[in-house]
Amino acid sequence: MNPMRALRQYQKVNSHAQISEANPHRLVQMLMEGGLDRIAQAKGALARGDIAEKGLMLGKAIDIIIGLRDGLDAGKSEDPAYVQQLESLYVYMTNRLMEANVKNDVTIMDEVLGLLVTVKSGWDAIGVAE
Repeated sequence: MNPMRALRQYQKVNSHAQISEANPHRLVQMLMEGGLDRIAQAKGALARGDIAEKGLMLGKAIDIIIGLRDGLDAGKSEDPAYVQQLESLYVYMTNRLMEANVKNDVTIMDEVLGLLVTVKSGWDAIGVAE
């Protein structure tokens, strides 16, 4: 068996195990980590001149951010206005990633990386209320 294929298979099984055991807070963290990873992979693909892979990875990052947005529920929040702002930020990030894809623009990718890192840092700081 190809060692890289074996590694990918292991990572896939490991990811599924983590997902099945994760609480909702951890699932959001994992989505954010996945979004950051996909944007970084897109940047690497662009640097290598692999435009198809860059587009694929940005598409996956966009899907993840849309998933984060779809998971928002202002009705369950103590501050619905904050949820609205976060939703607007997610929309902005998806639009910027689409623009980065069309323009092959690393600067825009870096901007979205920075925004997602900031949101993730806040989420990580919340922790899980026990």
